[in-house]
Amino acid sequence: MAEEVRAPLAGTILDVLVDPGDTVEADEELIIIEAMKMQNLIYAPVAGTVGELRVKPGDKVEPDAVLLTIE
Repeated sequence: MAEEVRAPLAGTILDVLVDPGDTVEADEELIIIEAMKMQNLIYAPVAGTVGELRVKPGDKVEPDAVLLTIE
């Protein structure tokens, strides 16, 4: 089953550092999100392969929104 990576807070996606099919390690940087003028890194909770990517730079997200999946 795929692991969902969710937004910890509301903000704007600044950069997506991975593509679908990329292999990632646990704690690897995946996404940069800006909230309240601060940049926050989103890290991989598990090792695996990036599955579905649901955001792109410029997207606004709410807390708990699914950003991507890791299979």
